[in-house]
Amino acid sequence: MRTTYTVLAVDDEPSIGKLLEKELSTPTRTVHVATSARQARERLRRATYEVVVLDIRLPDADGIEFMVELRQRYPDTEVILITGHGNIDNAVEAMKLGAYDYITKPFNLTELEVVVERAYQRAFLRNENRALRHARDGARPAVTLIGNSQGIKGVRYLIEKVAPTDVPVLITGDSGAGKEVAAHAIQSLGTRADKPFIIKNCATLQKELARSELFGHVRGSFTGALENRDGLMAFANKGTLFLDEIGELPVEVQASLLRVLENKTYRRVGEKDHRSCDIRLIFATNRSLAGEVEAGRFHEALYHRINVFNIEMPPLRDRKEDIPLLAEFFLARLGNGRDDLRISDRAMACLMQYGWPGNVRELRNVLERSIILAENNLITEHALPRELAGLAGGVGGAGGGMGGGAAGSAAGQHGAGGESQGPLTLEAMEREHIARILEFYDNNRSLAATALGISRKTLYRKMREYDIG
Repeated sequence: MRTTYTVLAVDDEPSIGKLLEKELSTPTRTVHVATSARQARERLRRATYEVVVLDIRLPDADGIEFMVELRQRYPDTEVILITGHGNIDNAVEAMKLGAYDYITKPFNLTELEVVVERAYQRAFLRNENRALRHARDGARPAVTLIGNSQGIKGVRYLIEKVAPTDVPVLITGDSGAGKEVAAHAIQSLGTRADKPFIIKNCATLQKELARSELFGHVRGSFTGALENRDGLMAFANKGTLFLDEIGELPVEVQASLLRVLENKTYRRVGEKDHRSCDIRLIFATNRSLAGEVEAGRFHEALYHRINVFNIEMPPLRDRKEDIPLLAEFFLARLGNGRDDLRISDRAMACLMQYGWPGNVRELRNVLERSIILAENNLITEHALPRELAGLAGGVGGAGGGMGGGAAGSAAGQHGAGGESQGPLTLEAMEREHIARILEFYDNNRSLAATALGISRKTLYRKMREYDIG
């Protein structure tokens, strides 16, 4: 549970306000005081309160009506009413309208403190559950960037420097290079590691609803807005909001995000008053935002504001020495308890030769597929996709991989003197390829059929047809 929270006590008697401020304040609980509804509204606009302790009689507002107003405008704040004995019926009615509880004057401070703490627990758990529904990979363990290349060491150094601060961070790099992993690392090493970490890919935001999803809306502000609703800014308050693919954010919403960065305030759609927020913002993009600014598709002031601290993730093709470590990491994570999974030298050579246009994400997907095709917990080049298995011919030994060795077989059709025997028919190429796979697997027909991507029945038929073995 969050270690600190804030309570607003609203009572027109200054002596009671001072008493509550003094007696209810603890190292984990801060109490602010307001003596009128107007002053309470001002404080609520400037800060977030988990609990409001509200006198049912105020000089400038009816306490019940004001409570209903608070519940509508701040649905995540719990309200406790203070009432006299003669107003208990009103207090009970107020609970039906959304108040958390009521306490009568003269009240017992110990009793009031218990009610306040319970109200906070309810508010916290509700907000935490809502935040978790929006937090993709919220249960992910502490993240470590895998690799010992100079490029990844540089990224790790920058993350360690910027994580303890609250400055905005812009992570750039190709798709699949690990930008989200870097964002997780920044959050886990920072001062907000135990606070909400909300992730949103801006490319998935519908243009018409982007502002509402980020900032929330009030009932009736647009067609379909049937109730007040908070946005990601509220869910991420006190924590971290990671906006991936920030270059996809609609231009109409960019100015509102700039206000968050500059003033730490925002407005829900349809609301006049600004709300305060305390959020660490991390951004990522695979685009050139400077180019987007020149093209008029990105707000120039927003670009300069989010580009305070830039971390560029190197593509996998520039740090191939990290591939063995990454492969070991993914095998351990994806192996479902198979702790003796290993990669053959030839398969590793294929991984090292490949260009990896999809970066680390592509490597993970390749290994996840290859684990399924591994025999005896060994991933060979024949378990790799066609474009990788075809590289086996360049690393020595028998050429050809699963479904991709026909070209290698054709290239190997030369006499002892090195003279070409001429082009082969498709039938001859298929026969030669099947024979090579059988030879590679020491005539183990189950393994050969798996490597060829056919059933054993089909393999036996082909062997009879081509008179193999």
